[in-house]
Amino acid sequence: MKKILVLVAVIATVLVSGGNTFAQTKNTAALDVIMSRASVRNFTGEAVTKEQLEIILKAGMAAPTAMNIQPWRFVVVTDKEKIAEVFGAGPRSGMFKTAGAVIVVCGETTVKRKPFGQPDAPEQEMPNMFWYEDCCAAAENILLAVNALGLGAVWTAGYPAEERVAPIAEKLGIPTGVVPLCIIPVGVPTEKPTPKDKWKPENIHWEKW
Repeated sequence: MKKILVLVAVIATVLVSGGNTFAQTKNTAALDVIMSRASVRNFTGEAVTKEQLEIILKAGMAAPTAMNIQPWRFVVVTDKEKIAEVFGAGPRSGMFKTAGAVIVVCGETTVKRKPFGQPDAPEQEMPNMFWYEDCCAAAENILLAVNALGLGAVWTAGYPAEERVAPIAEKLGIPTGVVPLCIIPVGVPTEKPTPKDKWKPENIHWEKW
C-alpha cells in the first residue's frame, strides 16, 4: 500500500509539473556544475585515471565548432617526470607538479576544404579563422566536466603569449600550424574555493545598448 501511495505521489508531481520533472532535474544539475565551477590550483598529487580523462576530453569535443571543422587537438601528459620537465619551471610550477594530469588544448590554424560557394572546386589549404573560438569552447567544456567529476582544474594561458607557446610546443613536439591555446592542470583538489559571483546586471543591455 505504501509503495502504491508513493507511486501515485510521483505521478501527481509529474502531472502538475507538465511532465517536465526529469528535464527540470537535468537542467538544474547542469546549472549547478556551471555555477559551482571555480579555479583550483592545489592538488594532492593523486593520478587522474584514463577513464576520467577520456570523459573530460569527450566533453571537450562536444563543444560547438564553426562549420563542424573541429580544429581542437589535445596533448595529455600524465607522466610526473614529463610534467616537471615541461611545466615545472616558473611561478606557476607548483600547481603542475601536484596535478594528476595536464591537458594542453591546441588548435589547428589551417583547414583543408573547398572555397566558399565553389562546390566543384578542389580542396585547398586555407586559414581557419575560427580555431580560437572553437578551442575556447572546448576548453570551457573541459573545465565543466572536471568539476562535474569532483576534480579540480584551472585554465592557464598559452596563446597568444609566445614566450609560453614556443617552449611548450617544442618540448611536446607540437607541429607547425598547431597552436597551444591553453594549459589545464587537472587533479584531486586540496582546496574548495568559493566560486566568484560575477553576476552584474549593469553589464546587460536589453533590446539595444
